[in-house]
Amino acid sequence: MPLLSLTNYKCFWGTLSAFTLCFIFIANSTTLQTTTTPKPCNDPYKELNLILNPNGTVTRLNKPPQSPPSPDPTLPNLVLSKDLTINQSKGTWARIYLPRKALDQKSKLPLIVFYHGGGFIFLSAASTMFHEFCFNMAKDVVAVVASIEYRLAPEHRLPAAYDDAVEALHWIRTNHGDSWLSKYVDYSNVFLMGSSAGGNIAYNAGLRIAARDDQDYKIIKGLILVQPFFGGTHRTSSELKLANSPYLSLCTNDMLWKLSLPVGVNRDHEYCNPMVRDGFEGLEKIERLKWWVLVTGCSGDPLVDRQMELVKLMKNKRVRVVGHFTPGEYHGVQDKEPLKAKQLYGVMKSFISELPSQD
Repeated sequence: MPLLSLTNYKCFWGTLSAFTLCFIFIANSTTLQTTTTPKPCNDPYKELNLILNPNGTVTRLNKPPQSPPSPDPTLPNLVLSKDLTINQSKGTWARIYLPRKALDQKSKLPLIVFYHGGGFIFLSAASTMFHEFCFNMAKDVVAVVASIEYRLAPEHRLPAAYDDAVEALHWIRTNHGDSWLSKYVDYSNVFLMGSSAGGNIAYNAGLRIAARDDQDYKIIKGLILVQPFFGGTHRTSSELKLANSPYLSLCTNDMLWKLSLPVGVNRDHEYCNPMVRDGFEGLEKIERLKWWVLVTGCSGDPLVDRQMELVKLMKNKRVRVVGHFTPGEYHGVQDKEPLKAKQLYGVMKSFISELPSQD
C-alpha cells in the first residue's frame, strides 16, 4: 500500500491525521506503562570511550572501520561513489553516490543530501556503516546521494555542523564542474536527510536555509528526518521508560548534548529542543515554502515522544508532514539491521515518488 496518496489534498490530510494519531496512541500506550530508574552516570566519558583533554578536545578511543569510495565505472558495482572537497580549510567534503543505472538513462534523479549520525561527536561520512547505508539507499531509492562530512563536537560545538550543512547545500547548488551532479541530478527534487544527530542537523539546516535570502531554498523539496535526535530538560515518558536502553541511555544522551551544545546553555536551547520559541517562526517559513517533511521513528527509541511532538507541532503550523512510526525496534536500528534499512528505503521511495511537482 502506498505511504500516501496525493490525488485529493483534503482526503490526504484527513488520512494523515488518522495515521499520525494511530501511532501517537501506540507510542503513548507503550511509554506510559512503566518507567525505569536511570542507572547512575558516574563516568560518562568512560561510557562513551572518550578521554577529555585539558584543552577541551577529546580523544576518541573507538576507531570504527571506514570504507573508501569506488568511482571506477569498469568495476561491477551497482553504485559508484567518489569524494569531493567542499571546504578544505574546515576539512569538509562530500561522498557522492551514483546508481549505475543512471549512466544508461536520460531522466535525472532526485538528490538526497545526507548527514550522518553519531551524537555530533562520532563517526564520519566514510564510516563503513554509513557508506553501506548510503550505497544501498542510492540503489534502492534510485537517487543520487551526497553524504556530507561535517565538523564534530566538542572541538567544533554547534552550530558548526549546521553551518557546514548549509554550506554543503550551497556548494552542491553552485558546483557546475562535477559531471555527476550536473548531468544526473534533478535540482527540483532535492531532500535534506539525516539519521539521529544527522536528523537534527537536517532539521536545523533546513530552518536556516529557509530563513536565508539566497537561492538555496528553492531547490529543496523536503526534509527526511530519521529518528531525529532532540532533547530537553523535562524528561518525556519514553525517555524515562527506556532510560537504560543499551542503544541510547539517558546518561549517554545527556553527555552527548553536554559536549555538543554551546558552552553555558542547557537542553532547552533551540538547537536541542524544537518546541522552544524560536523554532515556531522557522516552521512557518517552511510552511510558506511548501516543503514536505517525513519523520520516522519507533516506540523502542527513547526519543520517540519528542519526535511525535515535533510532528504534532508541524501539523499545527500547517507544515506538510508525514509521520511514520513503528512499534518496537530501537534507536539506530536502520544502521545495524539491513532489513530495517531496506524497509526505510521503501518508505522514502514512496514518499519521494508520490509528492506533487513544485508549484
